Amino acid sequence: MLKTSLIEGVTPAQFDKQIVGNLLLEHVAPEVVRKEKLLIGVRNEEGDIYRLIGATKHNSFTNAVEELEDMELVDELATHEGTHEGCDAIFREA
Repeated sequence: MLKTSLIEGVTPAQFDKQIVGNLLLEHVAPEVVRKEKLLIGVRNEEGDIYRLIGATKHNSFTNAVEELEDMELVDELATHEGTHEGCDAIFREA
């Protein structure tokens, strides 16, 4: 199961309920999510990362990325090497 946390003080995106409904997420503290091997950030309409999703296994990460893409969200790091803002993928509305 993927671990997730909202970032305190940052407004969730309008589409957040769709993410929570489509992915199997365990809600944990942000510091627990940050310890996961692979991290996905999700940006709100203002461009701020408001949710972190952590995956222990690459397969779980790939499945989450595919699910977010199916929701027509865009991974802004898809063509980049390495991490950005501590994340391996960062999704936002198209």
